[in-house]
Amino acid sequence: MLSRCLRSEDEFVPLTASKILTTLLCASPKPSTEAAEELFRWTTVQLQSKNPAVVDLAVQVLESVLRQRDVRSVYWHTPQAIDALVRILKIDSPSPQMQYQVIYCFWILTFNTEIAQELNRKYDVIPQLVGLAKNAIKEKVIRVIISTLRNLAEKAPEANIATMAAIKLLQFCENLSARKWSDGEILEDVNFLKEELELNFQRLTTFEVYQAELLSSRLTWSPPHTSDQFWAKNWRGLKKDNYALLKVLARLLSTSSDPVVLSVAASDIGQYVKRDPSSKKFLQEIGVKQRIMELMAHPDQEVRYNSVNSSWALIGGGKA
Repeated sequence: MLSRCLRSEDEFVPLTASKILTTLLCASPKPSTEAAEELFRWTTVQLQSKNPAVVDLAVQVLESVLRQRDVRSVYWHTPQAIDALVRILKIDSPSPQMQYQVIYCFWILTFNTEIAQELNRKYDVIPQLVGLAKNAIKEKVIRVIISTLRNLAEKAPEANIATMAAIKLLQFCENLSARKWSDGEILEDVNFLKEELELNFQRLTTFEVYQAELLSSRLTWSPPHTSDQFWAKNWRGLKKDNYALLKVLARLLSTSSDPVVLSVAASDIGQYVKRDPSSKKFLQEIGVKQRIMELMAHPDQEVRYNSVNSSWALIGGGKA
């Protein structure tokens, strides 16, 4: 009955039904999967509303219901549910309070090992969370972000540590540990992350860190990009899985507006082609050669410089 009420066209009825369902699910020792599925389908639609009050209500419902461990997997498998939450952080420029509420939902979800393993791989949340933490004004926003990152590192280190290393989370944690906090749990979580990153970083290969950086779409001039030793040893890794990583570089060249990302991606293409001249035809087929030529006229000097160098590798021949 309540589930049907969520589909009512009367605006008042679904809101009332959602509150009652939330109360019942939170109070039940064995919450109904069917009721949770219906409620989560409803909240997913509401999260996409242009009315901030409606979005706020939906997030409040999630904050409450997701405390029930048994329904977290149900929410994870609800179509478009995670996408709707991520969208709020990435696109909607939320207030600090809304940031806190949405990230709180992610924090609760990441106590589930399956979710901790897949969340960043599917939704690229680690760079987003770190970026929000760097710009956060409210201490509670930083606290819930660091707690979420701790869960990701603790529950699924093999899935998340490489990305954390690639975006230089260790350096950020060192900065955070030097600050004074009113909440001691922040420092505890920061120190945990530092220890985990330092321990696991020693186990990561340079290529694993490079790959994680590439997949994060946030390229910087980290050492591998300019290391002849790295490219001599690892260029074949970009050919694996039908040139998967080369295709990522191609996508970044086509879609990014960040001059640093464009410069690094252009440089990487040049470094790769010097080791594998036979790839030129493939790169031309997927539009990389044309895009490099276009970037030679880019307003940014570094982009132009690296595009020119890359073009020499694409046009010329031989191995460096």
